[in-house]
Amino acid sequence: MLQSGLTETMSTLMTLLVFAGSAQLTSLPLIAANEPLWVIFLAATVVNIRFVIFGAALQPYFRHMSWLKRLILGYLSTDISFVVFMGRYGEGNDIGTRRQLWYYLGIVVTGWLSWNFFSLLGIFLGTFVPASWSLDFAAILALLAIIIPLVRTRPMVVCLAVSGVIAWVGQPLPLRLGLVGAVVGGVAAGVVAELMQQRTGRPA
Repeated sequence: MLQSGLTETMSTLMTLLVFAGSAQLTSLPLIAANEPLWVIFLAATVVNIRFVIFGAALQPYFRHMSWLKRLILGYLSTDISFVVFMGRYGEGNDIGTRRQLWYYLGIVVTGWLSWNFFSLLGIFLGTFVPASWSLDFAAILALLAIIIPLVRTRPMVVCLAVSGVIAWVGQPLPLRLGLVGAVVGGVAAGVVAELMQQRTGRPA
C-alpha cells in the first residue's frame, strides 16, 4: 500500500476497512494509476463476488440471527474461514447450532485480529524487513498448505485448475485483470462442474 502511494494513515484505514486481500491487491494498482473511483470499486466488487456464493452456503447456519449480526459475520468472513467451517460442518445434519456459531466466531475473530495486527506491523515496520527474505512467497506457501488438503471433490479440483491456468496466462494483463479473471473463471468452472456431477449422479 505504501509503495502504491498511500500514506501510513490511508494504509491503516484501508487495512481496517477493506478486510479482503484480493480486493486490496486489485485496488492498489488502480489507485497508483489514478483511475476513477468507480473503476476501483467495480474491480474490488468483481474479485469479491465469490462471497455471494459463500454467504448463500452459510445462510442456513446463521439465518436465525438478526440482520445486523449476519452483516457483521459477513464482514468478518474470509475464504479460509469458509473452507474450514464447511469442511467441518458441511456434511452434518445439524444446522444452525450454537456450537457452530462459536466455532465460526473462533475462526473469523482470530483471523481478523491477526490480519490487522500483522498488516499494521507491515505498514509501520515493513521497511526494516530485507527483500531477500521473500516473505510474500512465504504467504503463498502458507495458503497452499491450508487449501490443498481440503481439495476433496472433483468440482474443487476443477475450480483450482481453471483459476490457476487463468491466473498464469493472465499475468501480462494490466491492472491485475488476470486475478479478476482467475476468480470469476474458477468460481464459474466449479459451479458448472458441480452441476454436471449432480446430473450424471457420479460420486464426488
